[in-house]
Amino acid sequence: MSEAGIRRSAVLLFGLGQNEAIEVFKYLGPKEVQKLSLAMAQVNNVSHGEIQDVVGKFREECAARASIGATDEYLRNVLIEALGPDKAANLLDKITQGNDHSGIESLKWMDASSAADLIRNEHPQIIATILVHLEPDQSSGILANFPERLRNEVLIRTATLEGVQPQALRELNEVLTQLLSGSDRIKKSAAGGVGLTADILNFLGSNVEASALGYIREYDPELAQRIQDKMFVFENMLDIDDRAIQTILREVQSDSLVIALKGTSPEMREKIFRNMSQRAAEMLRDDLEAKGPVKLSEVEAEQKEILKVVRKLADEGQIVLASKGGDEGLVE
Repeated sequence: MSEAGIRRSAVLLFGLGQNEAIEVFKYLGPKEVQKLSLAMAQVNNVSHGEIQDVVGKFREECAARASIGATDEYLRNVLIEALGPDKAANLLDKITQGNDHSGIESLKWMDASSAADLIRNEHPQIIATILVHLEPDQSSGILANFPERLRNEVLIRTATLEGVQPQALRELNEVLTQLLSGSDRIKKSAAGGVGLTADILNFLGSNVEASALGYIREYDPELAQRIQDKMFVFENMLDIDDRAIQTILREVQSDSLVIALKGTSPEMREKIFRNMSQRAAEMLRDDLEAKGPVKLSEVEAEQKEILKVVRKLADEGQIVLASKGGDEGLVE
């Protein structure tokens, strides 16, 4: 969801009232709760007119969708057709898990530093097993809190992890459940692999990424190359077709785009410009020229935020990404 969409959602929750907002939060995932909570904390001086406008649009959308429904079988068939059986199964599993906050699921509600402290003393294989059940950006945040050697050992095991025996997963979940005072339900065994490791590395800083790939390359050069081939970096957006770029730009804030384009190639900038209206492109050019020097860490941070949008749109089937090998397919 765009920043504007998050703000509208925050305003809507204020407009609905405290009790209704509480009920809405019960149906949200960890990331959604975090984003909405932050947005609500930052919303100041909301006019009565803005609240009326947001609530009114919400009612219109609800009325438009009131007659639309989907059976489980219909939803399953649509997702399989759009995403393929593997991605569909993973997404359906997340949907059916609902508000399961037990064991490994509870880690999704923790900040990266706290989660890292909880599991840092476990064997790298166990840590890898845990991380493959989390979103790549959270996994990368946890890894960033580990010493370099431990982080690299975990990444090797993540890349070579093909699945977990159900009994082993239950035992691991029970241990985490005891630590977190949750229940013992878990839905399925997630697999690691090259694709997930590449996703995790995409969220780490360039220095950490280079160190980890170097370490993996010493362990297994072919494995390191396979991971690198799966990684999607900001400049790879040059390979995305113009229609997909336009879809991405609708979800990205202009301030974020200005910083992200600092230091990129002229080809990358031109690709962005030509997929905007003439007026928007001129404004972006002016903003880039007016923007002073920006720290590399800030540029990388904004680029990674945009890459999150790209992966989200690809996972939802709204855009298709081309791999480095030239074959097209959804991001894994």
